[in-house]
Amino acid sequence: MDNYLKIIDEVIANGKYKDHWASLQQYHVPQWYIDSKFGIFIHWGVYSVPAYGSEWYSRNMYIQGSDEYNHHIATYGDHEHFGYKDFIPMFKAEKFDPAEWAELFKEAGAQYVVPVAEHHDGFQMYKSELSHWNAAEMGPCRDVLGELSREFNRLGMRNCASSHRIEHWFFMGHGKEFPSDIKEPLKKGDFYWPAMPEGDHQDIFSQPAPSREFLEDWLERCCEIVDKYHPKLVYFDWWIHHSAVKPYLKKFAAYYYNRAEEWGEPVVINYKHDAFEFGTAVVDIERGQFADAKPYIWQTDTSVANNSWSYTPNNSYKTSTQIIRDLCDIVSKNGRLLLNIGPKADGTIPEQDAKILREIGAWLKINGEAIYSSKLWRVSAEGPTKIEEGQFKDWAPKAFASKDIRFTVNGDAVYAICLNPECCNDFVIESFAKGDTSVKPNFHGIIKDISLLGSDEKPSWSRDGEGLKISTSGAFGADPIVFKITVD
Repeated sequence: MDNYLKIIDEVIANGKYKDHWASLQQYHVPQWYIDSKFGIFIHWGVYSVPAYGSEWYSRNMYIQGSDEYNHHIATYGDHEHFGYKDFIPMFKAEKFDPAEWAELFKEAGAQYVVPVAEHHDGFQMYKSELSHWNAAEMGPCRDVLGELSREFNRLGMRNCASSHRIEHWFFMGHGKEFPSDIKEPLKKGDFYWPAMPEGDHQDIFSQPAPSREFLEDWLERCCEIVDKYHPKLVYFDWWIHHSAVKPYLKKFAAYYYNRAEEWGEPVVINYKHDAFEFGTAVVDIERGQFADAKPYIWQTDTSVANNSWSYTPNNSYKTSTQIIRDLCDIVSKNGRLLLNIGPKADGTIPEQDAKILREIGAWLKINGEAIYSSKLWRVSAEGPTKIEEGQFKDWAPKAFASKDIRFTVNGDAVYAICLNPECCNDFVIESFAKGDTSVKPNFHGIIKDISLLGSDEKPSWSRDGEGLKISTSGAFGADPIVFKITVD
């Protein structure tokens, strides 16, 4: 351990990036990520065995009186004789086929894939030299992250990874409050260590704060992922914004960016809240988005299921239409969508997850030129439906109408994306209205051609003071349609 910490310090000392914000402000978002608009997130781990409630089962099963606590006793017995660790031998992943997963994600149109390398439960989904509690030595006895990374690279998708380890500081702490298999003394290297009391998650100065020993272990685990797998993106969950973590975040960023310089492979860090100084990494919004376009690169992460990030038999699913509409809205505002799926414990991807991914991929195959490598237009959106800004806002589908249009630019075309064309043949795009440009910045360019992506029909069109009026003869469903407006 001491040797690895020395290596981390040496890489920072000898590299371009130092572990302070002024140096990390030299960072620039790489072109591959600017061009990327759609990624896949994967929550798969020991929590996929009980498949009950959510991926927080390992915490909630130790909270007396909770639904998970009662379910656990009724199904597996008391916590002293069957604790969370006892699910590990049941996590066999006997049908796990990384090539099959990668093919599905490619079919879905994904450009990068982010498996959870370690969730809050503390079980590593990769071969580790720092802990024996990992998927290569227990459970599946396979280097899951390594196998997936190779397949993603083979198919031209960026291999990435996420760490949710920091929350392990408190995640198992409730198990100390009653007779269970989580007992003192706990020491570093133990699966449940440190199992500390849980404070206010939003209080960045909450006590007990993560200790130096725990944070050094966290840093080493993160850097181990970087060195072993060369992920092109590292995603962090929310609790890294705690004040005690800040010095270690800077160390990690400096180390990761310097390693990327050595490899010649530009990389990305995703963070939430204000964990990182603005401009040193890429901000992410969980289950939500921005209301307006932003001049900076950002990301939304959400899941195909509303109730859980991991597989459960009772998952409440979004529709592919809902997700595609959100993707269009997000991309029009300079964002990208990281969409999560939750495989089963045996390594199969649930039918509904796969169906949603294939439907998204079918839409992108036709309309991808409006999404991939696109840029902001002068206006990102028009229409009556307003987006509620912030995290945890995407539970219900938005009531988009035919007048809700989103815009992108790619090459010599502006793309007007109608979010809900159902039962509509005539469209008015107000942002292209004729008018006095000295009074209002109306579109004053030359339209050479208008086509409907995926259709041989040539829509009829005209422009006046109300807008660009496009008429079609098609019968549209609820999925967005895209008008390609070629300009001169």
